[in-house]
Amino acid sequence: MSDLDFSGKRVLVVGGSSGIGNGIARGFLARGAEVHVWGTRAAAGDYAAEGGSDLDGLHYAKVNVADYDELSAYEPPFDSLDVLVQSQGFVRYKQAEYAKAGWDDVMDINLNSVMHTATKFKPMLTATQGSIVIVSSISGLRANIGNPSYAASKAGAISLTKTLGQSWARDGIRVNGLAPGLVPTKLTAVTTENEVRSEAALRTIPVRRYGTPEDMAGAALFLASPLAAYVQGHTLIADGGLSL
Repeated sequence: MSDLDFSGKRVLVVGGSSGIGNGIARGFLARGAEVHVWGTRAAAGDYAAEGGSDLDGLHYAKVNVADYDELSAYEPPFDSLDVLVQSQGFVRYKQAEYAKAGWDDVMDINLNSVMHTATKFKPMLTATQGSIVIVSSISGLRANIGNPSYAASKAGAISLTKTLGQSWARDGIRVNGLAPGLVPTKLTAVTTENEVRSEAALRTIPVRRYGTPEDMAGAALFLASPLAAYVQGHTLIADGGLSL
């Protein structure tokens, strides 16, 4: 049996309805897991017109993790969980993050909800000796012009990964993180879909290509697998060398 075989395991990917999260969700599904994903649309079919999302075979639920009361009240349709992947993410452009509303919106999704969701599922993960993978960004490791809340929230997610990794190890939960570089998604379209910006961005990436959701899935699968049994509180950078 392969260490990357997740048959019989249950996985929840928050933000698994699109982008990197969807790629990670499909990676676990392809390796035998029962995969649940949370998104913000009323139904899975609402993502069909957007492209880049494939929810076939995934169990979808609408949960607004930025709303603490809604998150707390939500009763999942399962009573055990082996892997929790937190891939929710939000950004505001045009200097909006310098204002309180923009700052708070991004923080609520990118950092506050990560802590609250992890806490919600801690009992289940303790019971299964499970794993958490927190998706942050290389923006948490350096400045991000025009997006102070995004950068700060991702830095916070990296720090939270360390702290939960240290404190929850005694409960048998492994907590690790993944920091992607530039991956074409709705959040990065302002760069990846602009010819001039895209060409400039690619020149800064040593491997000379953008990352893919499948690339991120490979990293997440490793972190959640027995192959990473002695990895704790670590955030794996997967950016094609962009941050070097």
